Amino acid sequence: MEAPLQKLEDDLLKEQGVALWVKREDLLHPHISGNKWRKLKYNLKAAKQQGHHTLLTFGGAYSNHIAATAAAGKAYGFRTIGIIRGEEHLPLNPTLAFATSCGMQLHYISREKYRLKDEPGFLKEVQQQYGKVYMLPEGGTNLLAVKGCTEIVDDITIDYSHICCAMGTGGTLAGIVAGLAGEKAILGFPALKGGDFLRQEVASWCRITMGKIITTGTS
Repeated sequence: MEAPLQKLEDDLLKEQGVALWVKREDLLHPHISGNKWRKLKYNLKAAKQQGHHTLLTFGGAYSNHIAATAAAGKAYGFRTIGIIRGEEHLPLNPTLAFATSCGMQLHYISREKYRLKDEPGFLKEVQQQYGKVYMLPEGGTNLLAVKGCTEIVDDITIDYSHICCAMGTGGTLAGIVAGLAGEKAILGFPALKGGDFLRQEVASWCRITMGKIITTGTS
């Protein structure tokens, strides 16, 4: 599956002698678009291979990852559960309404408890409550997600010097860095204030990915 390239035209770009292209990852799938498709690709394969029937993940009320996971579950035959940060508000916003239309069960927890979502004790509690589920982290970033994001650069057929990428959890940028293996300059732009911590996150994922600690059985 390839994402087309679209050239942007602007007088300022022409004046500066800059050619700017957008890689339309959003066109990969109508509902599982962009980096969400890349991140879910190998996780869906792993979930199937491990005999899971339910995907469980975490996110805020406007999480694109929640919506994409719900759509992926509907498309590929998985039940889906979304652990949502904060209280329920009705009517549901468009993101959560779409998720429920795909069959996702929504469960709300307090913001205080949500901060524990990566703690072993909390994850054990989730497993006990929901049974055998395939858990995806908030934003979908894990080793298999980074592996999927390494493929973003595979179908770029033009010559270029830089890649620019927004950063949420850092997984997409880490995949691009690993995929290019130092061949191009890469600029990451944190989506939130105080995103300097993502430097270490990206570096850590890159070390793991480029060190080939990726399960070959999911390729």
